[in-house]
Amino acid sequence: MAEEKKNFIDSTRDYVESLRVEMRKVTWPNRKQVESTTAVVIVSVFAFAAYFEVVDTILGRGVKGIMQYFTK
Repeated sequence: MAEEKKNFIDSTRDYVESLRVEMRKVTWPNRKQVESTTAVVIVSVFAFAAYFEVVDTILGRGVKGIMQYFTK
């Protein structure tokens, strides 16, 4: 049992150390890059929402028209 705990502790320590090494290699974006990509994401979300609203409205009216035609 003590051997398993030691292996767990050693493997955890190795994992944390390798995590630190890898995190040092990461290049983080600066504030301007984050702001610009965030703006692109927000604009894209609203554009897609508007597009899907238009498509949903057109398809909804189409289905409603077909249902009314066949239920007369």
